[in-house]
Amino acid sequence: MDLKYVQRIEKQFLLYAYWIGLGILSSVGLGTGLHTFLLYLGPHIASVTLAAYECNSVNFPEPPYPDQIICPDEEGTEGTISLWSIISKVRIEACMWGIGTAIGELPPYFMARAARLSGAEPDDDEYQEFEEMLEHAETAQDFASRAKLAVQNLVQKVGFFGILACASIPNPLFDLAGITCGHFLVPFWTFFGATLIGKAIIKMHIQKIFVIITFSKHIVEQMVAFIGAVPGVGPSLQKPFQEYLEAQRQKLHHKSEMGTPQGENWLSWMFEKLVVVMVCYFILSIINSMAQSYAKRMQQRLNSEEKTK
Repeated sequence: MDLKYVQRIEKQFLLYAYWIGLGILSSVGLGTGLHTFLLYLGPHIASVTLAAYECNSVNFPEPPYPDQIICPDEEGTEGTISLWSIISKVRIEACMWGIGTAIGELPPYFMARAARLSGAEPDDDEYQEFEEMLEHAETAQDFASRAKLAVQNLVQKVGFFGILACASIPNPLFDLAGITCGHFLVPFWTFFGATLIGKAIIKMHIQKIFVIITFSKHIVEQMVAFIGAVPGVGPSLQKPFQEYLEAQRQKLHHKSEMGTPQGENWLSWMFEKLVVVMVCYFILSIINSMAQSYAKRMQQRLNSEEKTK
């Protein structure tokens, strides 16, 4: 096989693994997930959308796309870009990310399933909260408890389509769906199949369409104009956004040698710091969760030792 094709296959494999890994990070960890859609996939779709309208084409040369976007030498005519063409351009990255989020939902399912089959109590706060919720289902009064019960009843009674409904919309309680399916021994492929279809196809297309519409050319221009209309501070806030958009246009047309406007540095610096803060929060939340679990195990051990004395 030609070395060129081997390198291309390797690059594609690494690209798929990258987006699947980000998807797993976004949903794994029972509430400690890193929101990689906001930090990586969302900005990627937004940059492709802005570039498509600027270049009047989605035929970005490859390489450097997807690492860098440069307008093709033969640009299309204005008005030829459609919503569907942009959706098709980012479909692989988005679907891989969605597959990753579906994989990341498996730990709660397997934990609850193993606990039900073995009869052992897992050392997990989410599962213990789930059992308490089942015990006090009839007396639940607050909104959060009723919402959790609604998810649990939907998944338990409707089955595949209930799981599909929960997975197809932004749902912070989906961990509970995984625990419910594991606890009631729902077959693996029923749970994972519905989760995969919901997250990697239905939910992902909803999110993609939202981002693409939000960052379409006329919407962005209206938002920048709205910022400039804010009394007092509007013009000063509008200027860095205009400079940033102009810098992106120069890059797309391979004119970055003309210099980098100050506005790009400011916005890039802000986004980089946001990514750092989110990653640090993700790491600290994992450490805090592990510390709480360790402290709880130690307390249970001390209590058991005191009872045996």
